[in-house]
Amino acid sequence: MKLESFWQATAPAFDGASAGDLPASADVVVIGGGFTGISAALNLARSGINVVLLEAGEVMSQASGRNGGHCNTGVAQNFSALVASQGVEQASRYYRAFADAVDYVQQLVASEQIDCDFRRCGKLKLASKASHLPALKAACEMMRRHVDPDVELLSADEVRREIDSPAFHGGLLQQHGGQMHMGKFGIGLASAAARSGAKIYPQTAVTGLTRLEGYRHRVSTARGEIIAEKVLMATGCSNLGPFGWFQRRIIPVGSFVVVTAPLDAGLLQQLLPENRTYVTSLNLGNYIRTTADNRLVFGGRARFAISSPTSDARSGDVLKAGMKKMFPALSAPVIDYCWGGLVDMTADRLPHAGEHEGVFYSLGYSGHGTQMSVWMGSVMADLIAEKSTENPWQRTSWPAVPGYFGKPWFLPVAGLYYKAMDRLS
Repeated sequence: MKLESFWQATAPAFDGASAGDLPASADVVVIGGGFTGISAALNLARSGINVVLLEAGEVMSQASGRNGGHCNTGVAQNFSALVASQGVEQASRYYRAFADAVDYVQQLVASEQIDCDFRRCGKLKLASKASHLPALKAACEMMRRHVDPDVELLSADEVRREIDSPAFHGGLLQQHGGQMHMGKFGIGLASAAARSGAKIYPQTAVTGLTRLEGYRHRVSTARGEIIAEKVLMATGCSNLGPFGWFQRRIIPVGSFVVVTAPLDAGLLQQLLPENRTYVTSLNLGNYIRTTADNRLVFGGRARFAISSPTSDARSGDVLKAGMKKMFPALSAPVIDYCWGGLVDMTADRLPHAGEHEGVFYSLGYSGHGTQMSVWMGSVMADLIAEKSTENPWQRTSWPAVPGYFGKPWFLPVAGLYYKAMDRLS
């Protein structure tokens, strides 16, 4: 069992990194080489803007290359709950933003000819308990009325025709979700940005950020300094670097994934005949899909812990046991890959994007970022280039998480709370 991301291990190497010293200045410096940063760099370079991207590690080495591989419509929250907290109009705007983001990813895959196994397959949210069905039914009715006439509520018998498991009591089917090989897509996107003129510097951590005037900043790194006319923060939940204001607003939560060895095609067809993406309705639930080479991808918040080699291995054992319980026909799965990553969770489980003290940012995708981060890179590029003022995630304020200063001391307590909620729900 390899303790590394399947997406990263099976993606081509990125060969578009810029060589030599940092330039003395740039129109825009993007901090972070994941989907948001690379997408922004691509769109800025296409607009003729001199853009430099700085990444502390390798491109696509964090959340963008360590997720479950889903690319779905729909927000992190239950839609009817989102309507209750935000109102129908705002909740509908948020939902449509996610649908637009999936469309944008598909368009990028086609226009840049990125070989990443992208396909529309639909997403099925599985009711892990009978008591979860009323909430799924309410969400289905609300979504059909306001944002998605194609959504369906499935009975327990219909779900059994979708997934060979006795564990579920019904489900909510959204037809327009998709999936792709995240590593191949990310490297393809980064290569497109480099071809378009973006200067990309891996292994270049930002160590200082000093505001000079307006949007202008001095950006310090171990490789030297660069004067940026504008800066875009796209670091996800990184707790490294001089970004304290952002770090107090994003909580890093570990999520873990295992990938099996290739399975017999007939067995995989038996387990998941419709071959969609799947998520369960528990707070500490699972997310499931297959790969183009017939592997099963099975992830979840197996433990409320930060990712590390030891934590990943322990979480892999939990996930393997959960996989066997969910799929009785899969008696002895061989696990080839096991890894963890950090979800950049916000208090309201919604992204936040805008400008703070002269720094532009788009962060906090809360586990639903593979499509939204790519699209928001384009949105932020247009804002920075003054080509548009549209931003679906602009809010009047973004308060810090009370009692939180960058170290998630409360994660074990949160884990116990959600376990209790799942038992009692």
